[in-house]
Amino acid sequence: MKPKHSAEHLLRIVGTPPGRVVAFLTRFVWAFLTWLSPESRDALARFVGNLAYTLGIRRRVAMENLALAMPEKSEAERREIARGAYINMSRVVVESLPSGERLPPDWADQGVVGSEAWEALKAHVATGKGVLMVTAHFGNWELLGDMLIRLGVPLDALVRPLKGALNTRIAENRVRVGAGLIYPRGAIQEIIAAVNRGESPFILLDQALPAKAAVFVPFFGRLASTTPALAVAAKRTGAPVFMVMGVRNGRGGARLRLEVEGPILPPAPGEAEDPITEHTARVTAALERCIRKYPDQWMWLHRRWKVQPEAGARIAALEPETKG
Repeated sequence: MKPKHSAEHLLRIVGTPPGRVVAFLTRFVWAFLTWLSPESRDALARFVGNLAYTLGIRRRVAMENLALAMPEKSEAERREIARGAYINMSRVVVESLPSGERLPPDWADQGVVGSEAWEALKAHVATGKGVLMVTAHFGNWELLGDMLIRLGVPLDALVRPLKGALNTRIAENRVRVGAGLIYPRGAIQEIIAAVNRGESPFILLDQALPAKAAVFVPFFGRLASTTPALAVAAKRTGAPVFMVMGVRNGRGGARLRLEVEGPILPPAPGEAEDPITEHTARVTAALERCIRKYPDQWMWLHRRWKVQPEAGARIAALEPETKG
């Protein structure tokens, strides 16, 4: 299917580009990664990920997060999950930076988990209105966006203005494949307009926000500050919400299968005291279910629980912690 593209005004990059010297030097890195085969990139990523884990770069953060989130697992199991997370992060970087074809020839043959949800998502997009898609820093979220566009789902990624050569390159590649970029300023209105144009906003819902801008919902048995933007947009547009993840299938070369859940419905009228917080909690629970199945593919290096509720914060009830 021919990829569809987002609105022209969203195909812009906001941020601080690298200086001339850094831009010149990194051009050689991008060229080298483009020259490598997908399998060679994967071998390089595994080497770099193992090295970063061995050197202990943010390893303490990852291990503390895993101890909080998965106390039922042994120390050895948590170390293997952490090592896998380092390898996955390295893969994301190495896979996302090349120009040209970044996916292997059989990228579309990896299958779908949650085929009914996937068919429902595509059927809604076919009506001419967009859906709201939520994902996480999991698998390779950059190539997941590329895959969805190729499969006929025009999307706009909710992003922050970033700095440096690496982030600039990633933003350039997002635009190159046809993804729109929605920045925080005026994001809700941009999301609503995108849905009405038939584009599908693509939101990473697993990063900590300042307490004043967040709602607090359960994530691995602990409250995590989370943006309410997705639930607010769902309420204002009536667009269905789907969790979409790109799960690595164990083979090299950026082979990802889709895992889809949804539509994830908001609470019925009168069902919840705070419908926005409750809807955010339901979507976050879907992310957790997927991460629990493949914990080594999530970014445990991020301090997800660093922001705690202040007086008057919007908080969803904690459920009994799930084991497994």
